[in-house]
Amino acid sequence: MPSRYLLLLLLLVLPQLSNLAQAQTPTDTTRTVALPEATVTGYGQRLPLRRTAAAIGVIDARVIQQFNPAALTQAVNTLPGVRLEERATASYRLNIRGSTLRSPFGVRNVKVYYNGIPFTEASGSTPLNLLDPAIIGRLEVIKGPAGSVYGAGTGGVALFGTPEVAPGTSRVAAGATVGSFGLRRNTILAETGTATSSVRAQYAHQELDGYREQSALRRDVFALDVRTVASPKTTLAAHLLYTDINYQLPGGLTRAQFSANPRQARPSTPTAPGTVAQQAFYASRTGLLGLTHEYRFTDALELQTTLYGSGTAIRTPFLVDYERNTALGTGGRSALSYRTALAGRVLRLQGGGEFQGSFANGRSYQNNRGTPGVLRYDDEIQTTTGFVFAQADYTLPADFLLTVAASYNRLNYRIARVSNAVAQPSNYEFSRSFRPEVSPRVALLKEFSPNLSVYASVSTGFSPPTIEEIRPSDASLNSELQAERGTSYEVGTRGNFFANRLTYEVNVFDFELRQTVVSSTTDLGVVVFRNTGSTRQRGLEAALSGWLWSEVEERPDFPDDVFSTGRGLRAWGSYAYNNFRFGSYSSGGQDLRGNRLTGTTPHTLSAGLDFSERLGFYFNPNLSHQARVVLNDANTEEAPGYWVFGARGGWRRTLAGHLETNIYAGIDNATDRNYSLGNDLNAFGGRYFQSAPGRAWYTGLQLGWRW
Repeated sequence: MPSRYLLLLLLLVLPQLSNLAQAQTPTDTTRTVALPEATVTGYGQRLPLRRTAAAIGVIDARVIQQFNPAALTQAVNTLPGVRLEERATASYRLNIRGSTLRSPFGVRNVKVYYNGIPFTEASGSTPLNLLDPAIIGRLEVIKGPAGSVYGAGTGGVALFGTPEVAPGTSRVAAGATVGSFGLRRNTILAETGTATSSVRAQYAHQELDGYREQSALRRDVFALDVRTVASPKTTLAAHLLYTDINYQLPGGLTRAQFSANPRQARPSTPTAPGTVAQQAFYASRTGLLGLTHEYRFTDALELQTTLYGSGTAIRTPFLVDYERNTALGTGGRSALSYRTALAGRVLRLQGGGEFQGSFANGRSYQNNRGTPGVLRYDDEIQTTTGFVFAQADYTLPADFLLTVAASYNRLNYRIARVSNAVAQPSNYEFSRSFRPEVSPRVALLKEFSPNLSVYASVSTGFSPPTIEEIRPSDASLNSELQAERGTSYEVGTRGNFFANRLTYEVNVFDFELRQTVVSSTTDLGVVVFRNTGSTRQRGLEAALSGWLWSEVEERPDFPDDVFSTGRGLRAWGSYAYNNFRFGSYSSGGQDLRGNRLTGTTPHTLSAGLDFSERLGFYFNPNLSHQARVVLNDANTEEAPGYWVFGARGGWRRTLAGHLETNIYAGIDNATDRNYSLGNDLNAFGGRYFQSAPGRAWYTGLQLGWRW
């Protein structure tokens, strides 16, 4: 159904549903949980979710704490249209309304921020493996192109934030978790807050032997957040993140190998060594420091500026080579916001810019069973990228809200190969400047009541290739790779029924992508990229949450305490339908027009129950479903779909007003389902499959003291 007809249907029918919802209220005498209305950053508006004309998903620490504390995967996948996968232990890849075509490892095509600091590197890659679930207090995901405010990217934006410190409280806490496959995990936290300042420091350590051979992990993460109100007009914040991580890479399996023994690593063959023989792993040490300054000239005019610097050192023995990379990054973002009245109605204006630059030294050696051998090549890489943006939000008559925005984007790569023993010439320079891009966005929202709003939007975006795509590890340079460009049409609605006991959100979208970048894997495990003609990505996303029974626990002393939640039984679910197809695309003499987009699945579903009662016992069963995934462009190979069940439960209570206690246990993949997560696409020799862990138990204890 065309978007304009669907929007008309929503405008005609949903007001009647809203009137029905207002007329129906609970008849029982149980007091319902009064959940605060979510306020989202969105495109910088900082408006209630119901007044934001975009598909935005939000999870907080309470959602994260319903799942295994060792990984973010399950919590993030509760958002419809969002998939976070682990190709290897802690090797995250994230896609929003799309496939994993450009994400054989890491994150592509999605812009990520950490406490307002640009976390996606100037090169275009995002190292999500640096983040530990314990330091995440909130994740806000904007789906679809967001170039109007956040620069390059056609997939969407992920805004990560650390937990806030409650004013007037101090707290120390420690926790430990053990589980299947050698899981050992501990965390330490100290925080204090006043009405004008706060300090929060947290350390997390995790080790894992791994489900598969050659899949062990060790990760240490330290996060420090400081915030102070320096004056009535000035607020300062500093955020430090340091991560030391080392995890092994088991490699992809063929279908026969996956069926025979899903726990094995990629074996050696007469012509090529396997991952165990080559001791394949990823190791990095990374530091990030960001400083934010907010100045309020008046109640209507505010300037926020963020500056950051980062440094990283990476060691990675692959099958074909041993890479040693060092990089320095710097950048900043500044936004000026102004609120005024025009013709008696509210007008919000904002404008600003963002700049990022990096210098990296990338060296490739022969891999002698996990140690560097003879130098193959040595590159010096400079990247600069930036954009300026402007946006206007105007409140129209009849509770309409109009948003108009655009950005102007620039990107330049410069690669100097100072040594090359692999090919001729031995020394050269390669420079690439992508033509400037303008990314506009127009959105219109109609609020029928506090219980119902409907919106429609048109947005564009572009996503240039990353350094890893231009410069794969086989010593080649892909100078022909072009930027993706796309346009998204979207319409949606969100609201609630029965005095906020039932909330919902539904949206449909139609995304047209040109010069789509797809990946394939060579016989030596090297991932290479190329452009296709176009793709058409249409889908529907829905989320539903409702209290089946609830009451409030009064905690006036600690109103923001994560240990004092509403009691009762809540059901939730999210579903996404994807009809993603190739447009004009020929490969190997075949016309692949109309084929399903590689790495996509038509259906995903997440659902669960949240139960808690007055004595402190809680129980959170959950399920996840993914339909079959096509593994190659020709659609001749598929990974089977799967259903996975899990649960977490425990006892959580604050004793004597100060001692916080949380004892928990859980199970993942309760039916011991054999399935592949994070598949390798278009893989040479049919090595598509990356085995997900089997049935796994975990248990833990967290103790804290608050005063």
